[in-house]
Amino acid sequence: MQVKYNYLDQQFAEVEGYFQDLRQLVATGEFTLGPFVEAFEKKFAAYIGVKHAIGTNTGTGALIQSLKAVGVQPGDEVITVANTFIATVGAIVAAGARPVFVDCDDRYQIDVNLIAGAITAKTKAILPVHWGGCSPDMDKVMAIADKHGIPVVEDACPSVGATVNGRKAGTFGKVNAFSMHPLKPLNVWGDGGIIVTNDDKAAEFLRLYRNHGMVDRDHIEIWGINDRLQPFQAVVGSRVLDTVEGLVQLRVRNAQLLDAGLKGLEAHIRPPARPAGNREAYQLYLATAERRDELVKFLISRGVEAKIHYPIPIHLQNCARDLGYRKGDFPVCEKQADEILTLPAHQHINEEQIAYMVSVIREFYAR
Repeated sequence: MQVKYNYLDQQFAEVEGYFQDLRQLVATGEFTLGPFVEAFEKKFAAYIGVKHAIGTNTGTGALIQSLKAVGVQPGDEVITVANTFIATVGAIVAAGARPVFVDCDDRYQIDVNLIAGAITAKTKAILPVHWGGCSPDMDKVMAIADKHGIPVVEDACPSVGATVNGRKAGTFGKVNAFSMHPLKPLNVWGDGGIIVTNDDKAAEFLRLYRNHGMVDRDHIEIWGINDRLQPFQAVVGSRVLDTVEGLVQLRVRNAQLLDAGLKGLEAHIRPPARPAGNREAYQLYLATAERRDELVKFLISRGVEAKIHYPIPIHLQNCARDLGYRKGDFPVCEKQADEILTLPAHQHINEEQIAYMVSVIREFYAR
């Protein structure tokens, strides 16, 4: 049996509805910003529950601009988690700031108990990550940030549809970023990003900054860049957004089935704790596994497309050597990098495939 990690051919097997929408776009010639982008931004803001949504060309661009919108400048420091996708940290560097890492907790998220100890006079933002579609303890993050008067920028890129005690991920911080990369819960046909905020001034800055700083064709208010969401992607994203709640529910169901199937194997493979108040979006279904690399090879040999996110922590990558971190600085992160694997649990996985994955894992550890 084959259990695929990539599901895009299944998700977009029926495309005529998308093409009908795109034909309407083509008929207008509105290929840069315009009514289709505006309509999608309003629709996304309503779904998330915020005043403003600003579309960008990428999730990475959304992170960079979010940091700039809260005042991060060259020479500042931004606190984030040691284990994340490179875009999180790359955005801090692109904004001119220095990344300051904090170790992980046993849910693979930022250890909130270590944040306060990382704050210095140069700290200008805290950047928690909803890694894999799983949320950190945002109430504690916000309490620390409020106490020290530091803005929070959420990297909610993987977590459209995730909630914390009924509140959507990406609505806690001052300015927050989402991605619409093809393998995110809300995805488009290429790259795309969204910034959300309830701050009117931040929204005004972001709408200017992403579009060359232009008030109109003849008036440039600030120095800006070109990082606009393409109307083509707004059209696709709008149609996918209608399905997000349903697909997240299917991912939750599949994750629960995997959790149940792995019970009794805790000595070998362990999903993280699932706080009762959280709904994960399960962009990734993660677990720590004994003999992880061997297990991944065994799964692949049996048709299960397991993955590793990520085998080398960012602080040990060549790009981070000038930050001064060394092996052993973040022991929990480094241990998880040796043990975490990702199993397919997306909305197109069925119960038979889940049962098969569990049987292959049990076979591996019974050998």
